[in-house]
Amino acid sequence: MSDRKWMARALQHAERGLYTTDPNPRVGCVLVKGDKSVGEGWHYRTGLPHAEKVALANAGKNARGSTAYVTLEPCCHHGRTPPCSDALIDAGVERVVVAMQDPNPLVAGRGLEQLRAAGIVIESGLLEEEAKALNPGFIRRMRASRPYVRCKLAMSLDGRTAMASGESRWISSDASRRDVHRLRARSSAIVTGIGTVLADDPSMTVRLQAEDLPGVEDEADIRQPLRVVVDSSLRTPVDAKILETRDSNATLIVTTNKDAQRRDALQQAGAEILTHTEEPRVSLSLLCEQLAQREINELLIEAGPTLAGAALQAGIIDEVVIYMAPHLMGSGARGLFNLPGLEQMAQRIQLSIKDVRQIGPDFRLILIPERD
Repeated sequence: MSDRKWMARALQHAERGLYTTDPNPRVGCVLVKGDKSVGEGWHYRTGLPHAEKVALANAGKNARGSTAYVTLEPCCHHGRTPPCSDALIDAGVERVVVAMQDPNPLVAGRGLEQLRAAGIVIESGLLEEEAKALNPGFIRRMRASRPYVRCKLAMSLDGRTAMASGESRWISSDASRRDVHRLRARSSAIVTGIGTVLADDPSMTVRLQAEDLPGVEDEADIRQPLRVVVDSSLRTPVDAKILETRDSNATLIVTTNKDAQRRDALQQAGAEILTHTEEPRVSLSLLCEQLAQREINELLIEAGPTLAGAALQAGIIDEVVIYMAPHLMGSGARGLFNLPGLEQMAQRIQLSIKDVRQIGPDFRLILIPERD
């Protein structure tokens, strides 16, 4: 029971890095000696000390003879910081309890082997599912070379996302929109379609303060996700808000169009152009692979029914997040997904409900597409 208590505390610390650690995983650590915490910490940001190093620094000499509860296997390779496995050994930690093995091929059990070889008692798998839930994108990128993909949509009670005229502001409440900004803040990248850019001219940025994001200590630490526009024909206007750079990330436009004049104009406006040679449309599966190569862990799709439907049919969506507002928009309004070719009940796309909760006056549904 004591082990579970301390690992739960380590998981709480790991969650404090939800909005800042990307592309690194969110990790927490608690050092316990005589059923008393002697040092605690979490990984805050890439380039800063890992959770184990922070906890060891807080513990000082009290780390010797302690048990370390870590939400992810300690690293054993030289990356941006030295190995945590060496630090635990040098500090004289006697026992290490980890929630899950690191899916990074550079670690993948080697950290635990090194600790065991040094005479440290190792236990693994405590609250593993809870630890996995903190890092779905890092795990997916390491194991499948693609990000964890969420698709966010807002709809009325009758399943409509825009009026027949295209008007869609605002379907959901202010509370729901703030929740969406928290989704953006934890995401590595946001993907939208050219239809949304032309219709709404969105910025697709995080517009919250540090106080709105638990664990964020300073405004400067709020990351702006990479913005990606799927635009096969290069119709993005050069003065589109999504091209306005608020950090070091240029907006990425993914296209199949090779028009040199249009490409030059958009590049001069600050865009990066990524060309897919497969005609006539952008490959969403290939895009996911390319984004994983850029260390994109969690990808958020915020788009209209055409791109959302294409992503669902391409099988790249891991999670659907729907904000359902308590109003009706009528039979002429636009639907949630464009899914051509579904004509019989046997062709339905089945979703399982993961979570339902009220956000202000709306309901937020989290659903998982069921795959064969």
